[in-house]
Amino acid sequence: MFPGNVYSEDLQRIVSERYPWERLSGSRVLVAGATGMVGSLLTDVLASVSEEYGFWVTAMSRDRTKLESLFSAYSSGSHFRLLEHDVNKPLGETFDSIFHLASNTHPVQYASDPIGTITANVIGLDNLLSSMTMGGNGRFVFTSSVEIYGQNRGDVEQFDESYCGYIDCNTLRAGYNESKRVGEALCQAYGSQCDVDFVIPRLSRLYGPSMRDGDSKASSQFIKKALAGEDIVLKSAGTQFYSYCYSADAVSAILHLFFRGEGGQAYNVSGLESDVTLRELAEMLADISGTKVVYEAPDSCESAGYSKASTAILDTTKIRSTGWTPKVGLKEGLIRTVSSLKQRSDPEGI
Repeated sequence: MFPGNVYSEDLQRIVSERYPWERLSGSRVLVAGATGMVGSLLTDVLASVSEEYGFWVTAMSRDRTKLESLFSAYSSGSHFRLLEHDVNKPLGETFDSIFHLASNTHPVQYASDPIGTITANVIGLDNLLSSMTMGGNGRFVFTSSVEIYGQNRGDVEQFDESYCGYIDCNTLRAGYNESKRVGEALCQAYGSQCDVDFVIPRLSRLYGPSMRDGDSKASSQFIKKALAGEDIVLKSAGTQFYSYCYSADAVSAILHLFFRGEGGQAYNVSGLESDVTLRELAEMLADISGTKVVYEAPDSCESAGYSKASTAILDTTKIRSTGWTPKVGLKEGLIRTVSSLKQRSDPEGI
């Protein structure tokens, strides 16, 4: 668990939502990618209610040190355990429900580890799908991405779940987009051939208090500059028009779909009033930090990892029809994120 009042508030808000936790009673639940921005909060939520509702949570990551740092509060409990494991290797055990969030998620990772980017979304996914308890009452959740839509062909204003934009597959950057697409197809294959019940949240661009220090996404770089009280560096004209989502809303959507989504379906997930240009996002953070926006050319590694999509707005009609709505607007979410990161950097001030 991350320190800070904001993170604790986010955690408690999700826990207090009326999920039918009793349906997990007696089951074994795995979170793969438990140390990531979304995975860590999801793991905290599940771990905090697991003993009360009688289910067991396993938090999995390649990094044992991060696991121990984040989840030491639960280490003495009988309903929680840590598992140091690479998702690209077979698990050798089964689980009733699995959340797959283990993936490279930002430009430097896409450019510096393109093989790992693809394998986690395909080979790693196959390992996890084959580790489901066949014939059980659990569910598999594969967290996909707005990136599967590729570039807007100019024929729609928003992407609904049936849209298929353009992706140039013969590029380094395409490894993330295409592997997420293959991952969704693999879920469909396991659903048909092995009767695995699954659901796919397609997440928009994420930000939040559990953001990692090494995150190289443009939004994360802006947030770091705001936290340091420095000018926000924009490495383009900033006309890219994207949907964003606060991390707590993303976790809320994932759990909502786990319990209430229709099996075999994909659902777009984005935040409350969170469709803005990159320049508008930078200006919001400059306003929050009392600085200004400056322009700078990206280096070659950053350029190789950047999305080529100029407009990627998600239509969330489908998930809203199931009863889910986001709670945190973009400006509020950015303020909460910067405030929480300040608390992490100065724990005595909490």
